[in-house]
Amino acid sequence: MRSRRGGAASGPTSSGRVGREIGGQTTPQMLVRMMADVVALRPRAVHIMAGTNDIARNTGPMTRQQTCDNLAAMAMLARANGIIVLLTNVPPAAAFPWRPGVETIAPIAEINRWIANDARQTKAIHVDYSPVLGDGRGGILSSLSHDGVHPTAAGYAAMELVLAPILGRLRLQADNPNVNKLMTINRPI
Repeated sequence: MRSRRGGAASGPTSSGRVGREIGGQTTPQMLVRMMADVVALRPRAVHIMAGTNDIARNTGPMTRQQTCDNLAAMAMLARANGIIVLLTNVPPAAAFPWRPGVETIAPIAEINRWIANDARQTKAIHVDYSPVLGDGRGGILSSLSHDGVHPTAAGYAAMELVLAPILGRLRLQADNPNVNKLMTINRPI
């Protein structure tokens, strides 16, 4: 459950990883699909990246707590079914071109603090792409995004530098036959 269905993928679903994505979805929409698109497929691990579209109000206003509750519910469903949880920070974005005027930096920081704390408390694997994507001011580096939100191929290559060692520790790296057992839930496209 990332952001696109089918076709060649870059980023978290490259190298034979399985992605179940629908563009623009918010966490309540992703949560509804969790059983069919993740649990029923029995992956070893799930990569949950969400929150951008909640902050952008793609399906209407949401509180930060609602976003965090939905992330917690997805992670809980995964853990209850023996699936390792990779819980990622909301990627940096200084603005959303499709939602001018929506504050991004403070809400992203607030959700990311919750994600880091929840991952620590629940023993999920916290994945933070901000060090390789961020411009130091809350946005994404312009060299890694065409619109200030969605990573380009270079952005996904940078993200892979963070993700690959984690997958290696989990024995889910590209040269391992179990690599197709990593499901991605969402990513910005």
